[in-house]
Amino acid sequence: MAHPDSGGRALSTLAIVGVTATGKSAVALALARRLGNTEIISVDSMQVYRGMDIGTDKPPAAVRAEVPHHLIDVADPSEDYSLTMFQAAARQARADIAARGRQVVLVGGTGLYHRAVIDDLDIPGRYPETVASLENEPDTEALHRRLAELDPLAASRMEPANRRRIVRALEVTVGSGRPFSSYGPGLGQYPPCDIAQIGLSLSRAEIDCRIEQRYHQQMEAGFLAEVEALAHRRPPLSRTASQALGYKELLGHLNGELSLDDAVALAVARTRKFARRQERWFRRDPRIVWLNADDDIESLADQALTCMAEHISSS
Repeated sequence: MAHPDSGGRALSTLAIVGVTATGKSAVALALARRLGNTEIISVDSMQVYRGMDIGTDKPPAAVRAEVPHHLIDVADPSEDYSLTMFQAAARQARADIAARGRQVVLVGGTGLYHRAVIDDLDIPGRYPETVASLENEPDTEALHRRLAELDPLAASRMEPANRRRIVRALEVTVGSGRPFSSYGPGLGQYPPCDIAQIGLSLSRAEIDCRIEQRYHQQMEAGFLAEVEALAHRRPPLSRTASQALGYKELLGHLNGELSLDDAVALAVARTRKFARRQERWFRRDPRIVWLNADDDIESLADQALTCMAEHISSS
C-alpha cells in the first residue's frame, strides 16, 4: 500500500489528530503494529526537546525501539525550535521513509505544526531586529492596535492579550513589508490533501478528567524532578521550552511563586483551556474523519485502516 510519488512522498500517509489525552499515540502504535512496515512522525512542538520526557508524554524507549519514531529528541531545550525547522525536518523524514518503501503515520496535537506538514504551508521568515524593537513595547494591547492598522485580518484572528502571536505577526508584517495574513493559502483554506486524516473525539468532561489524571500520574513518575533538572541546565531553557504546559507551572513552583498543589492545579486548568483551543482548531478542518476515542484501541486501529484505504481509493 506504500508507494512514493515522484516527489518522494508516501501516498498512504495517515495523520492522527485530536485534543490532548485522547489516546492518539496508542492508536498510532496499534496501527503501526498492524501494518508492520510503518514509521511514526511525532507532530508535537515540545516532544522535539531532549530531557522533556514525562511532561510531554513521550512514547517509552521500548516503543520507539519497536517502531521508529521521528522528530522526538531532536533539539536541545535551550534552543527555540521553530515551526520552519520542524516543517523542514518533517518533510525530510517523510521523504526518507518513503524511499525505504515504508508507510508513515503522523501523530500529534500541535495544530499549526500539523497544517505546516500536511499542507506544506508557506511559512514567513524571521526578523530578529524587528522582534527586538517590538519587544521594547511593554503594552501588548498597543502592539495589537498597531497590527490592526497594518494587517486588520491578522489582528482579527488573535486575542489582544496573546503577545507571542501578535509579536510574530508584526515581525513578519514589518520585517517583510508584506501582511502576515497574506502568506500561503491561509489557515482558513483546506485544499485537497494526499494524507488521510482521522481525529479522536471525546466529551469535554472526559477530556478534563483524563487531563487531571495524567498530571497526577506524571507527578508520581517524577515530573517535578525532571523540571528541576531542566531548571539547573546551562544554557537555560529557551523561551519556547519554558512555556510548555506543566513545565511553566512547575518552574513557577521551583522559583517560589506557587505551592506545588497550586502549580499542578494551574497546569490542569491551563491544559484544559488549551484542549478547548485544540478542539476548535481541528473541528474547523472538514477533511478530518472523526472517531470516538472511547472505542477500544484495536477497533480504532481497524477504523483508521478503513479510512486510509478509502482515502487512497478516492484519490
